[in-house]
Amino acid sequence: MEICRDFYLDKLIKRKNNGLIKVITGIRRCGKSYLLNNIFYNHLLESGITDDHIIRFAFDSADDLYLIGESLIQIEKEKRGVDPEKFMAYIHSKVTADGMYYLLLDEVQLMDCFEAVLNGYLRNDNMDVFVTGSNAKFLSKDIVTEFAGRGDEIHMYPLSFAEFMSVYKGDKYMGLSEYMLYGGIPLVVLREDAGDKAATLQNLFSEIYIRDIFKRNRIKNIGEMEDLLNILSSAIGSLTNPEKLKNTFKTVKKSKITAKTIKKYLDCFEDSFLIESAQRYDIKGKAYIETPKKYYFSDLGLRNARINFRQFEQTHSMENVIYNELRMRGYSVDVGVVTIAGKDADGKVKRKQLEVDFVCNLGSSRYYIQSAYSLPDEAKRTQEIRPFRKIDDSFKKIVITKDIVQPYYDDYGILTVNIYDFLLDPQILEK
Repeated sequence: MEICRDFYLDKLIKRKNNGLIKVITGIRRCGKSYLLNNIFYNHLLESGITDDHIIRFAFDSADDLYLIGESLIQIEKEKRGVDPEKFMAYIHSKVTADGMYYLLLDEVQLMDCFEAVLNGYLRNDNMDVFVTGSNAKFLSKDIVTEFAGRGDEIHMYPLSFAEFMSVYKGDKYMGLSEYMLYGGIPLVVLREDAGDKAATLQNLFSEIYIRDIFKRNRIKNIGEMEDLLNILSSAIGSLTNPEKLKNTFKTVKKSKITAKTIKKYLDCFEDSFLIESAQRYDIKGKAYIETPKKYYFSDLGLRNARINFRQFEQTHSMENVIYNELRMRGYSVDVGVVTIAGKDADGKVKRKQLEVDFVCNLGSSRYYIQSAYSLPDEAKRTQEIRPFRKIDDSFKKIVITKDIVQPYYDDYGILTVNIYDFLLDPQILEK
């Protein structure tokens, strides 16, 4: 069963032959390789590109490495990358005719000096290069710096809810419950049995993500790192920072871990795309607040597996789903802060901060969004929209609720939509 990933396929199609290196990034097992080597590959064939003009190579494949005289076992033993000269010789042997050649390269960061190699191919008018990578440092450090603006990123997420529903057999209400529990990793979604889904997620976490982070960053104390993951998993969408987390370790674990070490671990998690952080933004002051931040998991199934599916709060899970959807659609997402002045019981002026769940920006567009699991009465709604009433600009303000309601605007121009319409209609914010 093929899962529809047209959102990303369209991005690749639009970038064909643009003279840049197309870089597909994202968490491991989110579908990057399948997108490149199956979906996009089939598109090229259907577009009339002959198979001999499409060169596919995976740097983490023992079979592909064998083709160039490399051994995966030897590479692991010698703790080195793939020899670039062997790879270049292989490519040279394949480019033997006229016409455009399409290079589809998987996990290219595993090759030594890959930046220089890819830069070299950009100088060839007959080569269009598409690559995947799983490490954020690969993008931010190497692509931006070494390619000097010649890298074009397509960031890929696990399945969106709309993509999930393209293969889910039930209705959207049961679908969202399952999506919030088991997430959108394609391998997991295609499992039929709930026990298989849970076991696959737990295995992926321990055998792929933890091991990869541990190995790549040469972590000395894997126990501390895993403890931090557990704490983050239990507190998604909560404001925190390394200093607060250090105090938690001291109180709960009797640990002497430093804030610096915690910051290093957090960076490792973000570099692997396992989590993302949202900064606080002072809406009236128009300035970022450095700390604390909120952390969200790129896949809720992985988060739930981390805590053995014991802690499932619908409110925080829904907030995480909304955050991921906004990021997938291309928005930068911050946590909004609105400072107001009021009087306490003694009549003294006291400043108070109200929170807007998400401040979303894309180009000249901005949206303020509140995630409200339920709006049972007017009092709850008044509470949710209170921060909106204190923002005096004209950008659109939206409440997303799990309640089954038709989209409507109130007297203040605030739009209320249900979570299903928001997730399934990419144009809903603009209506």
